[in-house]
Amino acid sequence: MRHLPPLLLTALCLTFTTCSPVPCLLAQIEAEGELRVVTRNSPTTYYFGPDGETGPEYELAARLAERLGVQLHVYTVPRFGQILDDVSTRRAHLAAAALSVTDQRLARVQFGPAYQHIRPQLIYRRGSGSAPEDLLAARIEIVRGSAHVDALQRLRADIPELEWHETDEREVDELLGMVAQGDLDYTVADSNEFQIARHVYPDLDAAFDLGPDEPIAWAMPKCRCRQLRERISAMFAEIDASGELAALQRRYFDPTQDYDYVSTRAFVRHFDARLPRYRAYFVEAAADTGIDWRLLAAVGYQESHWDPNAVSPTGVRGIMMLTQRTAGMLDINDREDPRQSIIGGAIYLRMLHDRIPDRIPEPDRTWMALAAYNIGWGHLEDARVIAEIRGLDPDRWEDVRSSLPLLTQRQWYSRVRRGYARGWQPVHYIDNIQRYYNILQWMTAGEMQPPPDEDGDDEPIDDEVPVVIDIA
Repeated sequence: MRHLPPLLLTALCLTFTTCSPVPCLLAQIEAEGELRVVTRNSPTTYYFGPDGETGPEYELAARLAERLGVQLHVYTVPRFGQILDDVSTRRAHLAAAALSVTDQRLARVQFGPAYQHIRPQLIYRRGSGSAPEDLLAARIEIVRGSAHVDALQRLRADIPELEWHETDEREVDELLGMVAQGDLDYTVADSNEFQIARHVYPDLDAAFDLGPDEPIAWAMPKCRCRQLRERISAMFAEIDASGELAALQRRYFDPTQDYDYVSTRAFVRHFDARLPRYRAYFVEAAADTGIDWRLLAAVGYQESHWDPNAVSPTGVRGIMMLTQRTAGMLDINDREDPRQSIIGGAIYLRMLHDRIPDRIPEPDRTWMALAAYNIGWGHLEDARVIAEIRGLDPDRWEDVRSSLPLLTQRQWYSRVRRGYARGWQPVHYIDNIQRYYNILQWMTAGEMQPPPDEDGDDEPIDDEVPVVIDIA
């Protein structure tokens, strides 16, 4: 065994009132060169996006690791209750999992400063009962080990007959989906979780709050050494004062609608007012890639409504909503330049299309390429694996389409490489693109064919290019 230098051993001992064999937590992190963070796979904490690991808790943990000068290792656990187990036993240095601070949890761990406040809310499907008396004999399911158990126990003081089921098998995101689909009558979600879910499940609503605002904070092992907590407090104070914390929370918890269900009338208005400015760029991109310009235009409309200055809550921008990473790969220096964005987006889509196995026919091959454009190549591959596990055809779009939403369910995402993803997102994304593409085909079907050129060749001019990919 390697022995600690005497001066270091003395320094560690001085951090306690008595010399303890347990080292100071910050000294342990620095000695190991790694910050181990336990979290949960959810849209409010940590998940894999198109460009890799992301989520509000991940971004905050990455900032701390950078300030400490160590590597970040984030991992998830299969049960909510295991989060505090891993912290109290020091398997994890801290938990960044959107945990509310409760007296029960304070008996096991210590918490850093509060950086967000939430309220537990009873969630139901619009059109069903939302009064307290409607809860009797209702199907209610919540996550075992969560603070939502305490919330319902408080409600039971007013409704003694109240009953519910606690599960280790599902996360809140999945339970919300079950309520939206009518498989459950109620669940409990934190207000920030519902704030995201309502953009996906518009039929959901909050019946009422189950308590006052509760602070959210990181959990750490109980330790007499306060150095790590002080460093965390300093980081949150700094990013709060700079506005960085508020910007991060807006990006994840105050998004615009992910899917803009635009009426046909609005689409026609944009067709007349906006598309003519950029149509030549879509046509040019089609000539470069062989993709129907109308399909590229449908993608651009779904991404930005043909707005070159569009910026999403996650920082992608431009007509084709390119990430900084994708733009860099394509040598695009201005994502808000319409021509660069459209041609870059088309080239990227062509690259994804070429990665799809040749055995997959059209139009399935194109829909899968678009799914990868939206959610990332890795998650598309995971959905294809799930389709195969389900006994379906991973080379058939409809089978992959039905498997993508399962990436939100632990029983499925735990079986694939990249874990949780917002699998419903590419489904709605492609449904919208198909609708826009069909409308564009119909609206341009009556256009007159261009006249032959001066040499008499019946070649299409730049405004019309051959369709190489048949999406019919």
